[in-house]
Amino acid sequence: MARARAKAEKSDMIRARVSPELRAKAEAVFAKLGMSTSGAIRLFYSQVVLRKGLPFDTLIPNARTAKALRSADRGEGLSRYEDMDAMMRDLGV
Repeated sequence: MARARAKAEKSDMIRARVSPELRAKAEAVFAKLGMSTSGAIRLFYSQVVLRKGLPFDTLIPNARTAKALRSADRGEGLSRYEDMDAMMRDLGV
């Protein structure tokens, strides 16, 4: 009886369209965490309810940040390093 009730509580379906690449990457993360996609969605929904909003900050970037993000997406102005030590030396740390 309890099992039937638990199954009935999880009977709504959610459909969302995402790119195959995004889905594969996300599911690989879920697998490393030992959870299914359904479990991850339930966790997300639970956090939305508990926080009464999204469980992460959602901000609209200012003009300077938006410009920097677009440049980075195009690969402009990026620095590459062989390792963390090289990056830290370049930063003067």
